[in-house]
Amino acid sequence: MGPNVDLVVSSSGFPRETEVVVIGGGIVGAATALSLVERGIPTVLLEKGLVGAEQSSRNWGWCRRTGRDVRELPLINLSMQLWDGMNARLGSDTGFRITGIAYAARSEEQWQRQQRWLEEARQYGIHSDALTSAQLRQKLPDIDFPVQGALYTALDGRAEPQKAAPAMVAAAVAKGLNLQQHCAVRTIEQTAGKVGEVATERGAIRCRAVVVAGGAWSRLLLQGCGVTLPQLKVLSTAFRTAPTDYDPGCCISFGLVSLRKRLDGGLTVASSSNGIADITPDSLRFGARFMPAYRAERQGIRLRLGQRFSEELFHWRPGRADKISIYERIRVLDPAIDARIVRKVAANLARVIPALAGVSIEQSWGGLIDSMPDAIPVISPVAPVSGLYLATGFSGHGFGIGPGAGQLMADLVTGSPPSVDPHPFRLARFTDGERIAAQHWL
Repeated sequence: MGPNVDLVVSSSGFPRETEVVVIGGGIVGAATALSLVERGIPTVLLEKGLVGAEQSSRNWGWCRRTGRDVRELPLINLSMQLWDGMNARLGSDTGFRITGIAYAARSEEQWQRQQRWLEEARQYGIHSDALTSAQLRQKLPDIDFPVQGALYTALDGRAEPQKAAPAMVAAAVAKGLNLQQHCAVRTIEQTAGKVGEVATERGAIRCRAVVVAGGAWSRLLLQGCGVTLPQLKVLSTAFRTAPTDYDPGCCISFGLVSLRKRLDGGLTVASSSNGIADITPDSLRFGARFMPAYRAERQGIRLRLGQRFSEELFHWRPGRADKISIYERIRVLDPAIDARIVRKVAANLARVIPALAGVSIEQSWGGLIDSMPDAIPVISPVAPVSGLYLATGFSGHGFGIGPGAGQLMADLVTGSPPSVDPHPFRLARFTDGERIAAQHWL
């Protein structure tokens, strides 16, 4: 079972017409809807389950510039500006705090990669530091683990995933958003190559534009429109501890274990080296595209063939307007986790920070990350369907750039000058001959 997410009350009246429909109540859909209603655009947000109940509440909660793909740096700069004023903007606490983020380098090769990133990042106004091993130990005296150094960004921070998307949506509702939860979109209907309406389990909504921000569901939603999205899912595992006096001060990753302090006094603990990629029919369709990224991350991602292959082969189908869909049968993606991973990460936590040996684990959960072959998102119109837009594929680092992604998506929908250059995030990069490659710095 996933984390307990702050609840948002749905709007009372079901709309039959609007300007924009946003599909998906995760962090990106929430930020998009908020940005649209703040511009006076009539908007409906449709969520098949509850706002923030899938990966947007199951991630680490880091808001980081540190080590990002350089193509994302303008977007994270925008997002951090937005995070900094978010609590005041919403009138509620998302948990955002500036704490700093550090990524320890366990090898000389990793240390050299981090320093090369540092040189590139400075061109984008990123103020990070390369800490020596001694400097890191001075900042974190309780660690007991050999490191070469660390990449550290003092102005990075954290927020609470179980609070952030719900707080954005609640504020958007107060500003005019129509929110419909437990309302699955079955199909996106087109007329003469243009979006005309969305067919939901409660009836149709006529609209001028549709934003698909469906996370791991986006591939299937786009397939129903005749559009191919090369997207796969990666299972990530995390857990939270009981409240503890221990506070590392910053968010810190050692690869085999990562942690941050929570508002409730506990720690959120995870690892970047325990992802599971279940082999599915889409793995066969898109495997060649993902292979370069998998080779680079093979020590952190394990391939697994199991029940998910047959589930998706026989049951994951695009919806039909007149029939119950897979989106109604699976309201919330709540994947089972491997308890051995939790035990392994807990053991690594005690190994790296002996003071945390024996800390009580209160809850553990899994989440399915929506991944792209180059590990950067798609924030883009969807050709050739006029009025269809896509914001997905954030590849495990969408929480931090969610506010900026939502603002950029709203720019594209409304035809406003884009807040950042959207070219790197266009869907057409997978078909226009661009060399697709992931960048690995950490």
